[in-house]
Amino acid sequence: MEDQQILTALNAHWQASAAGDIHAEHEIYHDDVICDYPQSGERIFGRINLQALRGHHPGKPSGFRVRRMLGKGDTWVTEYTINYQEQLAYTVSIMEFREDKVIHETQYFADPFEAPAWRSQWVEPIDG
Repeated sequence: MEDQQILTALNAHWQASAAGDIHAEHEIYHDDVICDYPQSGERIFGRINLQALRGHHPGKPSGFRVRRMLGKGDTWVTEYTINYQEQLAYTVSIMEFREDKVIHETQYFADPFEAPAWRSQWVEPIDG
């Protein structure tokens, strides 16, 4: 699959996810996808289980914003934020493609934190 085709598929995936379209969101995944959540030590086997897990989330996201996507060939990374009931989660998704579907995804989630004052002379705030 060409990089532009993957980018188009990723854009459709993230738009469907942001819109809450659980069916369109999961079209990007291979039937035998593996999705890892390293921070909680969980692994989800199969598109059906991944879709069911996300469809039963008790705190369904109320919004989300893609910050950037990078990739080439079979490996693509998306940085984005998810709003869970007014609490942001900074998220990184690493997707590995086989042919035209995601066969493996790893997702990392991080809570925001206040920047310490001691660094202020060397940094600038990031918009958003």
